[in-house]
Amino acid sequence: MTTVDPARRAPDTVPVPPSADWEARITALWAALDDMPPREFRARVKALTDELPPGHPVAAFERASAHDSTGQGDLAAPLYREALDAGLDGYRRRRTSVQLGSTLRNLGSLDESLALLKAERDRDPALLDEDTASLTDAVDAFYALALADAGREREALSLALTALARHLPRYNRSLARYAKVLDTPPAHQEP
Repeated sequence: MTTVDPARRAPDTVPVPPSADWEARITALWAALDDMPPREFRARVKALTDELPPGHPVAAFERASAHDSTGQGDLAAPLYREALDAGLDGYRRRRTSVQLGSTLRNLGSLDESLALLKAERDRDPALLDEDTASLTDAVDAFYALALADAGREREALSLALTALARHLPRYNRSLARYAKVLDTPPAHQEP
């Protein structure tokens, strides 16, 4: 089993980001995902990513996402790893952690999923830009799914409710307190 190293280092050279035009075209293509057959969608993503320099981390990420979104997680996982190895950073790097963590869970690599998502949760929030930080609750949600699959349901529910509490119009503090109690092991009671 190949393990994802949560502390992957970016290469010495940072790839040039895709142009604004390229980003607009990939965004438009993703918006059309539900309007075309999966094979056509993957082919169109590949054609767009082929416009980027060989080995570009964004190309690997977009191809991985296309496979993942069309039910081919087994083909997506190596491409996610390739994107990380090639120095993917920022918002797409965090998305890769979420998506690869989810894919690994679905493929039965639960320990690897847990390690990857835990490492992502443990990243210093002060080092994240606003867009990247906006995915914090997504990281927590997918980590909660992996925890539940690992038999750690109370911890998973606590994590999910804590994330939800930040978005409620009322009862934020109450729900956050109840969620914290869930993460505390129940006291053993003598009969």
